[in-house]
Amino acid sequence: MEVNNATIVTAFVLLGLSNNPQIQVPLFVLFLVIYLLTLMVNLLILLVINTDSHLQTPMYFFLRHLSFLDAFYSSIIVPKLLENLLSKWKTVSFLECFTQISLVIFSGATEACLLSIMAYDRFQAVCHPLLYAVAMNSRVCTGLVGASWVIVISTSLINTLLLAQQHFCGPNLIHSFACELPPLLLLACSDPYSSIASILTTMVVLGFGTLVLLLGSYSRIIMTALEINSAMGRSKIFSTCSSHFLVVTIFYGSGIFRYMTPASGSTLEQVLSLQYSVVTPLLNPLIYSLKNKEVKAALKRTLARKSRLTF
Repeated sequence: MEVNNATIVTAFVLLGLSNNPQIQVPLFVLFLVIYLLTLMVNLLILLVINTDSHLQTPMYFFLRHLSFLDAFYSSIIVPKLLENLLSKWKTVSFLECFTQISLVIFSGATEACLLSIMAYDRFQAVCHPLLYAVAMNSRVCTGLVGASWVIVISTSLINTLLLAQQHFCGPNLIHSFACELPPLLLLACSDPYSSIASILTTMVVLGFGTLVLLLGSYSRIIMTALEINSAMGRSKIFSTCSSHFLVVTIFYGSGIFRYMTPASGSTLEQVLSLQYSVVTPLLNPLIYSLKNKEVKAALKRTLARKSRLTF
């Protein structure tokens, strides 16, 4: 569209992962399987936690929110990715693109907050077991999650509104499989200083802030574990921390690198985006829930109840 001899972009083109049809079909099958597994596992965790009376504790309260968020996060990215892999027309409207950006920022920032809250919860349980019930009562848990949602919604809206004020005059080609803030800033014809300052502030406050809380909590947990005389107790804590740390490293490492470095449209950037938006939502329930003995026992009880009702 041209107004007063100036071009105004009304739609963007997602270049995606590949234009090679021989690669697109296997990628479609791969991401479809990952997406279905992500939905199935996270919804199963939600069902088990909601229906089993043994899992009504702070840790599973947070896991329930994390499972919902992972299913939601994956649904923001993967359906559009699958559509573009099989579609000749890879256009996305201005409104659709900015909505996706807003939801991506919201989901990623909320996940960072939840992971740090869950680490703090484990810190209280391991390091202050006698005070745990008081420190992590239902009011505190609800307040922590509620505050996270409010802060993240505000942050998402601010970043998206600042980006929407930019002038886009072409080209309109996004070197990514999804609308994200870094590659879209490359297309801005106006000065993107306000958007860059906003996203960097978000990364420092929410990104590094939650990371410090998370690493501090796990450091105290490890120090406490080293003081435990029982080898089995130490082994259990270290096993749990190592698996959690793997998820945290993938999520924070890829996310911080993606948003703190200038976008170039490289293959590495797309791989990093896939890690925190597609891989992490599948890994989280596997690492945080299905490795947990209590969740496994609850899952068996749920399946047993379903089988009795069936017969």
